[in-house]
Amino acid sequence: MSKPMILWFEDIGIADVQAVGGKNASLGEMTAALAQKGVKVPSGFATTADAYRAFIHDNELAPRITEHLSAFHSGGCTLQEAGQAIRSLFLEAEMPSHIAEEIVSAYAELGRRTGTERPAVAVRSSATAEDLPDASFAGQQETFLNVRGRAALLAACRRCFASLFTDRAISYRDAKGFDHLEVALSIGIQQMVRSDLCGSGVMFSIDTETGFPNAIVISAAWGLGETVVQGSVNPDRYVVFKPLLAQPGTEPIIDKELGGKAFRMVYGEGGSHRTRIVETTEQERQSFVLDNSDIVQLARWAVAIEDHYQRPMDMEWAKDGETGELYIVQARPETVQAQASTSTFRHYRLKEKGDPLLTGAAVGTAIAAGKACVIRTVADIAQFRDGSILITETTDPDWVPVMKRAAGIVTNHGGTTSHAAIVSRELGVPAIVGTGNATEIIAENSEITISCADGDVGTIYASILDFSVTDVDIGSLPATRTDIMVNIANPAAAFQWWRLPARGVGLARMEFIINAHIKVHPMALVHPDRVSAEAQRQIRDLTKGYSDPSEFFVDVLARGIAKLASPYYPHPAIVRLSDFKTNEYAHLVGGDAFEPDEENPMLGFRGASRYYDERYREGFALECRALKRVREELGFSNVIVMVPFCRTPAEADRVLEAMAENGLRRGENGLQIYMMCEIPSNVILAEQFATRFDGFSIGSNDLTQLVLGVDRDSGILANLFDERDEAVTRMISEAIRKAHAAGIKIGICGQGPSNHPDFAAFLISEGIDSMSLNPDSFVRTIKAVAEAEGQSG
Repeated sequence: MSKPMILWFEDIGIADVQAVGGKNASLGEMTAALAQKGVKVPSGFATTADAYRAFIHDNELAPRITEHLSAFHSGGCTLQEAGQAIRSLFLEAEMPSHIAEEIVSAYAELGRRTGTERPAVAVRSSATAEDLPDASFAGQQETFLNVRGRAALLAACRRCFASLFTDRAISYRDAKGFDHLEVALSIGIQQMVRSDLCGSGVMFSIDTETGFPNAIVISAAWGLGETVVQGSVNPDRYVVFKPLLAQPGTEPIIDKELGGKAFRMVYGEGGSHRTRIVETTEQERQSFVLDNSDIVQLARWAVAIEDHYQRPMDMEWAKDGETGELYIVQARPETVQAQASTSTFRHYRLKEKGDPLLTGAAVGTAIAAGKACVIRTVADIAQFRDGSILITETTDPDWVPVMKRAAGIVTNHGGTTSHAAIVSRELGVPAIVGTGNATEIIAENSEITISCADGDVGTIYASILDFSVTDVDIGSLPATRTDIMVNIANPAAAFQWWRLPARGVGLARMEFIINAHIKVHPMALVHPDRVSAEAQRQIRDLTKGYSDPSEFFVDVLARGIAKLASPYYPHPAIVRLSDFKTNEYAHLVGGDAFEPDEENPMLGFRGASRYYDERYREGFALECRALKRVREELGFSNVIVMVPFCRTPAEADRVLEAMAENGLRRGENGLQIYMMCEIPSNVILAEQFATRFDGFSIGSNDLTQLVLGVDRDSGILANLFDERDEAVTRMISEAIRKAHAAGIKIGICGQGPSNHPDFAAFLISEGIDSMSLNPDSFVRTIKAVAEAEGQSG
């Protein structure tokens, strides 16, 4: 019985990798096993590895392929010359008639199934040694889109066979130690989804930069998905929190970033395998590709696919513009973070400040420094200098031979799910993608530093900066009786520390999100008519994608808080209401129209006093709306709200009343409200404050400042500022005693325990319930806490 040359997706599964390659085996597996979970895969079929081998045999290609490869390996010709010669062999060869007949017959059957005489199909390469858990081979072979008609289909199939010997594929197999003639190629022929009329993209079931397992990361652009994979556009980016997907009534989308999406790939006109690139409209550039329901639907499919394969997955999706249906068009194992250790990680930190040149999307978490090598096209790739930082337009698979010799990579275009980013991660090379104009701004041979150590945003600095590298072994950390939590301010960096055994977030500063991500004074969003014309222009630019400027504030703040709360869910995340001083608020866009000039902002209109005041009440309402959304719509019921700088019990009552008016009522839906204990009156009247709040958190910086009368920002008085001073420690002891007597929890959020082991020991002896530390001091402090607990019994 002759071996089949064609297999339909529904007849193959993941066990058939050797027959149809990793990509097609996965499509078949999803078609057969995940349909009942709602996952949709476009109909199609695959040529088998036997078909490829028959093509090689019937055209007597093997000895000639070996001859060209031997010439390359012995130095007789270049990689480019060998690759071109081998590909020409395939393109000039004839498709054996029995294989051609089976392909054409199956294509006709696909037309009958889809109700189209000449269906448009995607013709995708699927090698028998790709999409493996330890080697992705991503993008090494070719894909041809919008192929119509029998002749065009057979031509595309020959080009797929030839693409097994692209320069990059030859180089990659050499690096991985695969025998070139042992690897076979299957072709997936799949119904095209009309995503050219809508959008498509890439999805990972793990955070690709940090390995955080509870995040699903989705990239989206208008048109066919090749622009996202190739990195030629900066796509939208959405992050979904897995554990809350099954919770009814929630949409746990914890990050939404609007991409530039300058171009889209669409069907060409009047021919086979033709596509064309067109500019997007201004409205498309300012609109998200997916609505929330689509994002959640894709995320649920990602969970189903990951659960089925029992490993993190890298998927491609498409939305049909005619039917509105979503489809998964590829799924393969994620090959980098899935293999990383969960008990150890490497932390990079800049030790000095520099002048930032550009920012972009960070790939990885490392830092690299060196001389820039600006290469705009692959034709000039030979000019690359080993160990330099590659600066280019995009980093597609043709660049792999030099990417692995680079200290770092910077590109003008692309997102964190582009093929270039995937390969950079696999090679372990830090990259910053989507900078916009790096090739114009960064001078050839200039000294630069690229840092991916601050979360999602990578920064390029205009000099070589000193940095440290620390290996952290989580498995060696001791257990403690005291809850050790972390302070996190920047949502972009929240996932970096997920491996720490923290029992929650002890301090999440709302004002960092406002300053770094929103950038606009909340009152300026409520009353844009009161600000200057320039401020109005800036507000329009910042709020692209939102019809209501106030909704921009609420949405960005809510998702930022949710991202801070997610790494240690379901442990508590204590979110402090905004605590800008008037001079800091004034620096926000439009802020100067709403903030008074104060001689001493540190002791002025800050914290609790703002929330019920008519000058900020409407801005505070936006903060409350964001917190309510975090807890009730996004599902983070672990969020605790904390009130800062509350001077008197009467003021506490006014704040709690304002919160209740905005839907945040203490005790309702499990809401807990804490208070910063940072003013002497908080300690003196602790019994009264304890009847109004569910917990205290000692703010040792302000408490020390106000007890000792020392400006904490004064360099002249720095030698007098010490939280270990007896006057301060007496206040802390009294606060702890009174909180416990009232039956509420009390912790501390500040650097004191990290900077001074004896201060940590003092807190342990007084019975503090929790300490919240900056992440980079967590490891050393938890060891000091364990030692102090042992000494105190």
